[in-house]
Amino acid sequence: MTDKTPIFDLGCRQCHRLSTFLDANKQEHPDYHARPVPPFGARNPGLLIVGLAPGMHGANATGRPFTGDHAGILLYQTLYDTGFSTAPVSESADDGLRLKNCRITNAVKCLPPQNKPTGEEIRTCNAYLKAELASLRPGACVLALGTIAHGAVLRALGLKLKDYPFGHNQLHALPDGLSLLDSYHCSRYNTQTRRLTPEMFQAVFARARALVDG
Repeated sequence: MTDKTPIFDLGCRQCHRLSTFLDANKQEHPDYHARPVPPFGARNPGLLIVGLAPGMHGANATGRPFTGDHAGILLYQTLYDTGFSTAPVSESADDGLRLKNCRITNAVKCLPPQNKPTGEEIRTCNAYLKAELASLRPGACVLALGTIAHGAVLRALGLKLKDYPFGHNQLHALPDGLSLLDSYHCSRYNTQTRRLTPEMFQAVFARARALVDG
């Protein structure tokens, strides 16, 4: 890929393992999206949320990030509560829900087996994230959901992890004028074990709201 890499390519098949896995998934579930999942939301957002990858019966099925799986329940409710979404529930890609001054993307755009992309797959897809970050307006906030998304953002910006360690509700001022805000991922495991509570997640988005509003 070159400096003219787009922020998304629906026809991308660069990762053989992921492409063949999606082909098999499409055969098993003909009504599923089963392709790279595009970013969703505002074209020029003040807040960019970066997740890990599409879920098997969530975004991989619906074609919209965090839609149709457990992780999306808390995310979209919180987005609605903090004024970033027009509705508290994301049901499908054509349900009319809109994000306000916000966009959701993933570090890896394709469903990985067992929800675990390889390091090579994360690096390959990083060119798209790099292009997406470059498209953000000065002063935008990037919210990383989990350590892999956090690391992918830093890699895309050419920054070192040791200089910007991950921490829940930790805010990092980046040298290019962006800010990076971290949160534990809103996965079923994290919410059911109470590693991440709705109140903790709400606090992160309240902070993002304040950053975006200036």
